Amino acid sequence: MNGQWIGTYSGSADGAIVVNIDERESNYQGVAYLLPSDHKTYPGTVAYFRTTNKDAQFNLRTDAIQPIDPTSGNTAPWENVKHHYPEIVAFSQYADVVGSWNSDFLTMSWVSDTGETGNCVLPRSKAESPSELVALEKDWTAYKQDLASLKGRRFLFRGQNGPWRLRTSFHRTRRADINRFLQEDIQVLYKHLSARTRHIFNLQIPDENGAFFNLVQHHGYPTPLLDWTYSPYVAAFFAYRGISNEKAAAARTTDKVRIHVFDQAQWKLDWRQIFLLNFPGLHFTIGEFIAVENERMIPQQAASTFTNIDDIESYIKSKELDTKRYLWAYDLPVRDRSQVIRDLSYMGITAGSLFPGLDGACEELRERNFEL
Repeated sequence: MNGQWIGTYSGSADGAIVVNIDERESNYQGVAYLLPSDHKTYPGTVAYFRTTNKDAQFNLRTDAIQPIDPTSGNTAPWENVKHHYPEIVAFSQYADVVGSWNSDFLTMSWVSDTGETGNCVLPRSKAESPSELVALEKDWTAYKQDLASLKGRRFLFRGQNGPWRLRTSFHRTRRADINRFLQEDIQVLYKHLSARTRHIFNLQIPDENGAFFNLVQHHGYPTPLLDWTYSPYVAAFFAYRGISNEKAAAARTTDKVRIHVFDQAQWKLDWRQIFLLNFPGLHFTIGEFIAVENERMIPQQAASTFTNIDDIESYIKSKELDTKRYLWAYDLPVRDRSQVIRDLSYMGITAGSLFPGLDGACEELRERNFEL
């Protein structure tokens, strides 16, 4: 049951629904966002809930239900937002929900204390399925030639060891409830790291909050951020990083690494950028954070996206038109690894330059002296 479920609902009202569920020790816990089609008549709703166990059939009463303030996107007391809606609208305090789930669908129906009804059948996220992106298959030489036609700073690049869907490290852990992440994970992490960083981050300041998230992301903690770079060559380094020369030499011709290309400039023009992680609607937002205690950001020419979406690829592709493309990819042969790393070292793109400190220096010298 854990994961992200996205679709539509119908009943007393209809609209879009996003359900984010985490698996806990003895049950499931999560939040549902209901975004009505007639948003001028009905408020958006956030419903928190927990099951009594992990059975495939469930019956529950929600915890708190809160309306969404249409001016901010945050939850707020009904008294503070009801002036946006007709006087006849009554806001529910709770709902009784009956449902079931399997590997493919989450099915639910509900009735609230005010008599509002609803039902939905939601498909499971495709984030764990193979990528459906049709990549450009190029060798290293052809890839470099293609880069000459790309306008600098317009695009972001991301290198991966394989042709996988774009997915944040947070969602790869099969977590989905970002409210829990903010209220539990980040609070504990902040207390632990504040004793180990020279700078005490103020998480109430957006720039510092983003810098804190970016710092822990770069040190291996799962977050809803996805790392990108403005350099297609830095992206190539990360695409081949972790693959040994021995493995590359034994690779099949069909074995590929992938470099995603994202038209971030056009995306920012076309779509609202939401600097709120637990925003009730789906969003994919581009951020450039200050490099507080994070020496890696500048040499890596780093940028980040942050999102509440599990299947990023499907979301971006759903926004494209025949005449407008935001995301595409290059698949390069694993076998090209030795040539790629050699060329990148001539450009000054090495582990030592990208990861200042002992770890980066040792990784670079291991590559140089042992040719692993």
